[in-house]
Amino acid sequence: MSRLRGATIPRLGGVLSAMRTTLMSRASSTPLRERSSAAMRERQPYPNYRVVVLDDDVNTFVHVVECLVRFIPAMTPDRAWELAHEIDGLGSAVVWAGPQEPAELYHQQLGGQGLTMAPLEPV
Repeated sequence: MSRLRGATIPRLGGVLSAMRTTLMSRASSTPLRERSSAAMRERQPYPNYRVVVLDDDVNTFVHVVECLVRFIPAMTPDRAWELAHEIDGLGSAVVWAGPQEPAELYHQQLGGQGLTMAPLEPV
């Protein structure tokens, strides 16, 4: 220890050595926490949703095709006609599948035009 104007202060090396000893003894007596299984899990992607149009006795083929082409991205008239025939023949058709937010938008837009819609369902 050195003296400074009458005060006694420990040397830095001695302080560090004492701290290291204290930390080492605490570390050895404290059990390590095991990682939770949640931290070990892989991230799962968000689920995709299906937009399903149902058959009804109200909407015409032309109206269904026009709505699909207007609101579903990259929908061609030929594909819309195929889907309209599928809706008529099988009672329903998946007209779009993808992330939840756009699925909700397309579902709302098509329903707003009078198409009969099934509830959104995860893929």
